[in-house]
Amino acid sequence: MIKNIIFDFGDIFINLDKPAVFTALAKVGYTKITPELDEIFKTYEMGLMTSNDFIVKLNQIFPDASPEEIKEAWNSILLDLPEERLEFIEQLAKEKEYRLFLLSNTNEIHIDFATTSIGSDRFERFKACFEKFYLSHEINLRKPNTNIYEFVLAENNLKPEETFFVDDTKENTDSSTELGIKSWNLLVGEEDITQMKSKL
Repeated sequence: MIKNIIFDFGDIFINLDKPAVFTALAKVGYTKITPELDEIFKTYEMGLMTSNDFIVKLNQIFPDASPEEIKEAWNSILLDLPEERLEFIEQLAKEKEYRLFLLSNTNEIHIDFATTSIGSDRFERFKACFEKFYLSHEINLRKPNTNIYEFVLAENNLKPEETFFVDDTKENTDSSTELGIKSWNLLVGEEDITQMKSKL
């Protein structure tokens, strides 16, 4: 019996344009993700690098761009939070049938931008729906590493078999499934979080 639900954020609630970052960076010399870039992105996402150091490092790689242009390109991935998804999670929280958690790979620049673009009032409405709001850069862990799920389970005394996890990245749901968590790899564009109850 499912008692707990852990939600991803990007492309589950807030819409993303994942190629937008690289389209924007292409204007200043980006061609592909190099091992160096991948390491910088992951390190920043785990909160092991300050936002200022992150922008400086990218600026060294893309010297033709200003720090502001790099930040703007970085935030171009973030789109809107549809009202029907906000109402869905508010209703779920109101029903008090499940313990609700958010678990997102994100970073300080993105979450600051998302708060502003969504609107601080709407963002607070959203955040208030969850018992805990776990962001990778605040807990120094990231998906798909299994230790991030183990951390959430242990900190909240959750049993894997009583826990449901939804994420749009198969790599993430594969690793959560390994721990015995019932997981839904939501197919963006074909499925929506508002259909979740049919998946429980």
